[in-house]
Amino acid sequence: MKHLLSLESLTRDEMIAILSRVPAFKANRRGHVRPLEGQTWAMIFSKSSTRTRVSFEVGIHELGGRPLFLNAGDIQLGRGEPIRDTARVLGRMVHGAVIRTYAQQDVADFAAYSGVPTVNALTDDEHPCQILADIFTFEERRGPISGKVVTFVGDGACNVPVSWIWAAARLGFELRIAAPPAYQPDRSILERAGGRVVCMEDPREAAVGADMLYTDVWVSMGREAEAADRIAALGGYQVNASLVRAAKPGALVMHCLPAYRGKEIDEETFEAHADTIFSQAENRLHAQKAVLAWLVG
Repeated sequence: MKHLLSLESLTRDEMIAILSRVPAFKANRRGHVRPLEGQTWAMIFSKSSTRTRVSFEVGIHELGGRPLFLNAGDIQLGRGEPIRDTARVLGRMVHGAVIRTYAQQDVADFAAYSGVPTVNALTDDEHPCQILADIFTFEERRGPISGKVVTFVGDGACNVPVSWIWAAARLGFELRIAAPPAYQPDRSILERAGGRVVCMEDPREAAVGADMLYTDVWVSMGREAEAADRIAALGGYQVNASLVRAAKPGALVMHCLPAYRGKEIDEETFEAHADTIFSQAENRLHAQKAVLAWLVG
C-alpha cells in the first residue's frame, strides 16, 4: 500500500511518476479519469487551512470520490483519543485519509494503524504536497528543475524548506537556504538528505544567479508565541526588488501563501509576481489529484 507521508519517503522515480501526471490533470479537469469512484476519503484537519482544504476537497470530488471533512476538534481525537484508535476506526469505514496536523508521528501512526492510503497535507516536519505543486509550477514555466538554483529566504528550519531539501536531493537541483544561524535546518537532515544544499546567512549572496526565489511566513502555525522574536530575527530576510535584481533575469518569485506583505515579501514584489504565486496556489489542486491517483493506481 502506498502513502505520501513525506518527500523524504519518496524515491526519485516516485516523485517523477507523480509529477508526470500533473499536466494531464490540469489540461482536462473534467476528464473521465475517476480512480476514486465510489470511495470516501476522510480529511482530518487539526490546523486551519484555505488552499489545502479546498484543493483536496475539490480534487477528491473530481476524481469521483466523496471528501469527508473532519475537524479534529469535532471528533474524539480532539478529546484525547489516541490517533491509532481513530485510525483503526476510520480505516474500517473510509478508503483513504488526508491529514493536516502538528506532529509528523501522528500521520505515520495513522498510516500504520488504519490500513488505508494516507496523505500528509502538512505537519510541522514537512509539507510535501506544496513542494510537488511548486516544482510543477516551476517546470511549467521554466522547464526541468534539474540543474537549476532554488533560493529559499527566511525561516529555513520550517516544514517548507525541509521538504525542499528532500526535493533537491531527489531531483538534482541546487538549493540555497538564506537564514540566520538559529533558523537554519538541522544538520542531521542535511546529512541524511545529501544533494546540493547550501545554508548561508547573506540573502543577497544566496540570491545571486538563482532561477527561483522562494519565501514563506516567518511565524508558522503553532509558533505565535515566538512572533516578536521571529520578526526581529528575520527582519533582514525579505524578498524584495533588490533581492530579485540579484537573481537571474526572469527568475520566478514564489510564495506558498498566506503572505504577510511587508514582512517576508514586500507589497510591490508580491504584486509583480502575483500571477506566478496564484498559479502556484491553483496547481495544488492538479498536483494533489496526481498524488491521489498515484496512491490508488
